[in-house]
Amino acid sequence: MSISANLREQVRQRARCACEFCGVSEVDVGGELTLDHFQPRSKNGQDNVDNLLYACTKCNQFKQDYWPCTPESPSLWNPRDVSKPWVELDDGQWIALTPQGEFTIQRLRLNRPQLVASRQRRRQQADAMRLLTHYQDIVLLQAQINQQLVALSLEQQALLREQRGLVAVLLKHLWL
Repeated sequence: MSISANLREQVRQRARCACEFCGVSEVDVGGELTLDHFQPRSKNGQDNVDNLLYACTKCNQFKQDYWPCTPESPSLWNPRDVSKPWVELDDGQWIALTPQGEFTIQRLRLNRPQLVASRQRRRQQADAMRLLTHYQDIVLLQAQINQQLVALSLEQQALLREQRGLVAVLLKHLWL
């Protein structure tokens, strides 16, 4: 059975145009990714939206047609699950929090050098954006401070003129 263009686009949009396993985007790879059956067709998987994943070629190749054959067999993490069974370290490596996470990281080779480098680059870009936002906030605050300084300077000049006028009146009365 062929997957309709509409269903393919629905899966693609749900994934935000990125691999649902490793996070690599279409922009990173320079084109659209592949559709993958979480439960392979060869293991009775269906062509429905809940079983279809948007995956990069590498994750799709490494996953192959894996499906646990017994209840004791390890299972892959399903991107439909809310939480990921791993965390990202500062160096871009993913470290498993569960046996399922460990199996998925190993099976899909989710710590391959290119992915780690991509995560590090994304982290650096996010840090740069945070710094840029911080600097923009500082510039805005400096502009506000400068406006306040100009207003205070103008007020000070007006007070000095008024003071000179009062001193002149006092001196005039003293000499009379």
